Amino acid sequence: MGSTLNGLLGLIILALDIWAIINVIKSGTDTGKKVLWVLLIIFLPVIGLVVWALAGPRGNVRL
Repeated sequence: MGSTLNGLLGLIILALDIWAIINVIKSGTDTGKKVLWVLLIIFLPVIGLVVWALAGPRGNVRL
């Protein structure tokens, strides 16, 4: 049961990280900032996601 819950939590974090990276790439900010945000999200998945959600670029995101 515990490993199933951990796997599900990991999958949710992965999905949220991919979503955040896509939003960073689509944002209107300059390339240098995009690279830094993507690297932060990749190397620190949970902390990077939280920091991005609180302070990330809020440019015009088009879906």
